[in-house]
Amino acid sequence: MSWVTAAFASAFFAGITSILAKCGIRHTDSDVATAIRTCVVLVFAWAMAGISGSIGAIGAIPAKAWLFLTLSGLATGASWICYFKALSIGDVNKVVPVDKMSTVLAVLIAIVLFGETGNLAVKLVGTAVITLGTFLMIEKKQSVGAEQKQDRAWLAYALGAAVFAALTSVLAKIGIEGVESNLATAIRTCVVLVMAWAIVAAKGKLEQVARIDPRELAFLAASGIATGASWLLYYYAIAAGQVCVVVQIDKLSIVVSVLFARLAFNEKLSHRSAIGLFLIVLGTAALAIWK
Repeated sequence: MSWVTAAFASAFFAGITSILAKCGIRHTDSDVATAIRTCVVLVFAWAMAGISGSIGAIGAIPAKAWLFLTLSGLATGASWICYFKALSIGDVNKVVPVDKMSTVLAVLIAIVLFGETGNLAVKLVGTAVITLGTFLMIEKKQSVGAEQKQDRAWLAYALGAAVFAALTSVLAKIGIEGVESNLATAIRTCVVLVMAWAIVAAKGKLEQVARIDPRELAFLAASGIATGASWLLYYYAIAAGQVCVVVQIDKLSIVVSVLFARLAFNEKLSHRSAIGLFLIVLGTAALAIWK
């Protein structure tokens, strides 16, 4: 398999992850779903660490890096929990674009905290274009009462997912630069697993695990497998190809999510949303190419 093919396959699996997850949380609680899915992701995370040959370096990780790995894992867990909750009550083609705002937040934070001002004009224009595209894709429904409250809820959770995802990148940048990325991901996933199951236990939802519909359980497992497959293919593409090209291709996952949302849930894009999607892809591509 060529690295270009691997990059496109990575984007495909990343794109269908949210679709499979949505199918798995029609009746299953989103916190329980996050905990179960994380078990599957954990296997792939450590498989990646094993393939990269970095597991042996775990004993050499300094205390500061462990601290930031833990904090980064907590941020990742919070992001996943918010994302699943948003998916459970909102449309995929609206939740996914808002979640991608993490790219904008990460870029802005990097400029302010880390002085990453190279190609500053492109970064500022790119983030502005992505923000505008996201705004266009968030169309308000004519709803009242409970429906209106639900519309606000999915947006709040989706924004929370984006904020915590951006925070994950910042914490990683600050404290774990010396740790191999795949090993760091595996360790962070362990933190996410503990956090996810702790939340399930704290909320008294453990008994719901035994009552999960087998079909939804299969979709959740498939979602975790899709995430793991995306990571493995992305790692292969990065190792064998050009990073700037792989990153750009990987961002096309949002298009995959929107297309499959149309097929699986009949979520149609209006002309306004279609323009917004185009702007998000355009802005993301600009950031990937000229970062």
